[in-house]
Amino acid sequence: MMFFFNFLYRAIRHPASGYVQGINDLVTPFLVVFLSEYLDGSIDSWSISELSSANISNIEADCYWCLSQLLDGMQDHYTFAQPGIQRLVFKLKELVRRIDESVSRHVEDQGLEFLQFAFRWFNCLLIREIPFHLVTRLWDTYLAEGDALPDFLVYIFASFLLTWSETLQKLDFQELVMFLQHLPTHNWSYQELEMVLSRAYMWHSMFNNSPSHLAS
Repeated sequence: MMFFFNFLYRAIRHPASGYVQGINDLVTPFLVVFLSEYLDGSIDSWSISELSSANISNIEADCYWCLSQLLDGMQDHYTFAQPGIQRLVFKLKELVRRIDESVSRHVEDQGLEFLQFAFRWFNCLLIREIPFHLVTRLWDTYLAEGDALPDFLVYIFASFLLTWSETLQKLDFQELVMFLQHLPTHNWSYQELEMVLSRAYMWHSMFNNSPSHLAS
C-alpha cells in the first residue's frame, strides 16, 4: 500500500511520468534506511506491525520526497517509451567501444544488443544485479552526483560490465545472455563495488571532457 500511494502522489506531481515495471525497486533503499530508524535487528526479522501509524506515515513521506528528488533529474527515464534510458544505453555502448573495443566487437559479432541487458540496469539502477547489502553504498554515490547522475550512470555501468571483460569475450550469444542475466555478484563484498566505482570515476575524468563518443 505504501508503494501504491508513493506512485500515486508522484503521478499527480509529475503527470508525464508513470509507473513502469521495476520502478518500485527504486523506493526500496529509501524504505530500508528509514525503517532502520525504528526497527532493530536484521531486515529479515522486521515487522511493520511494530510501527505506529504515525511512524508509517513519516516513513512514507520520507520515501516519497527522496524518490521524487532522485527522479526529478531523470524524468524521461519513466515517460512513454522511456527515451532517457534508450539514450543512455546508446551512450553506454559507445563508451564501452572506446574503452574496450574487443568486448564491444565481440558483443556486436554475436548479435547481442546492449538494450537487451543494460535496459534493466538503467531502469532499476543495478538493484537487481548486486547483493542488497551493497546497495546503500552504491546509492551514496548516486545521490552524491545529484543532477549529473544520469550521465555518470553510463560510466558506472561500463565499469560494471567490463569487470567481466575476459569472460564475455569467450561466450557465444546464448551464453552471453544467460551470463548477463545472472551475473556472479552474489559473493561480492564492498571491495568489488569500490573497484567498479573507482574505475567509473577514473574513466569519467578521462573521457567526460571529450564527449564525442557520447554524442546523442
